[in-house]
Amino acid sequence: MSYVIGGRPLAARLVAEMPSYVRQVIASLVERVPAYAQLPAEELAGDIYRVTEHALRAFAAVLASGELPSSDELRFLRESAARRAEEGVPIDVVLTAYHVGIQVVWETLVPEARPEEVSDVLALNALALRYLQLVTPVVSAGYLDERQTMFDDERSARATLLTGLLAGTVEAPGPYVVLALDVPPHPDELLAGVDAAVASRRKLRRLRTELERHSREPVLSSLTPDGGLALLPGEDLPLERIVADVARASGVSLTVAAVAAPPSGVAAAAVLAREVLLVARGSGPGLYRLTDVLLEYQLSRPSAALEPLAAIVSPLTDELVQTLEVYLRRGSRRPAASELHVHPNTVDYRLRRVAELTGLDPTRIEHVTLLTAALAARRARP
Repeated sequence: MSYVIGGRPLAARLVAEMPSYVRQVIASLVERVPAYAQLPAEELAGDIYRVTEHALRAFAAVLASGELPSSDELRFLRESAARRAEEGVPIDVVLTAYHVGIQVVWETLVPEARPEEVSDVLALNALALRYLQLVTPVVSAGYLDERQTMFDDERSARATLLTGLLAGTVEAPGPYVVLALDVPPHPDELLAGVDAAVASRRKLRRLRTELERHSREPVLSSLTPDGGLALLPGEDLPLERIVADVARASGVSLTVAAVAAPPSGVAAAAVLAREVLLVARGSGPGLYRLTDVLLEYQLSRPSAALEPLAAIVSPLTDELVQTLEVYLRRGSRRPAASELHVHPNTVDYRLRRVAELTGLDPTRIEHVTLLTAALAARRARP
């Protein structure tokens, strides 16, 4: 089928004036899409020109035959999209190029259509839509397959580097701040009828994305929906703001321990960060350094006193332990009741049970230190 516009077969005109149309399409891309305006002139005149010309010739063949592109033509478009992915050109920019190409042809030729050519114009419009409907998923697939390959390679390289740093067998440009994170469930994970696995993956993706946003260099991490380790490149980082932003993005209250280290000290720093996190969990969400939990950390070190200390609170249920931790942190029953979402009288009752079971009264100042030490020892036990 041959489409006639302005008294001339459209496909033949497009082929005859191909260099002009290619230049128009590239000029339009540069004008409309900032990413193309930032490409080197050599690339615009080279690979981009060739790909644009090939795509327009393929579209001209579609106009001449009325048939959609062959598998060979689609393979070329797929490979071209993969090259754009390798160059880091965003996928929306890649897809926009095809739409702009069709639009330039349309805007240039259709205004010349004569009244008797309206049916050809309508048929051309339908064919262009079918062309884009076919090409868009092919280009997207080629682009995304290449990006996935690149992502897998990068993820593998990061995992290898992280493993080496944690084992102390490799070094990399540093320094780092090692973060040990405790990540609680997102409210969506606890809702009936909601797929908890999907909700937890979404939470983790947001957390990782926010960590990456705060670093110009790759963030090495070994994270699960429950927490893990992350290595932030740099020193003197605004950790309070970073932790607050990550918590807000992930939608949960994080407990994070931070230890700075040179590359050669990452392995030891990771051990220390985990230990600091372990003793900080009872102090509530937030950012903790060793200096914030010196007493609790020292009390939790292995010694002959560790087991007897932990035994003091061993008769307590998890509910009583939680109430005791919150009460000792908040300092009075009403703030503790507010955090626990219970009546102040309930806090009083639970504290009395703690006193009955341990022989130590949390409301007596002389017993607070020993109870704090017992809780620290309890958290330090395997």
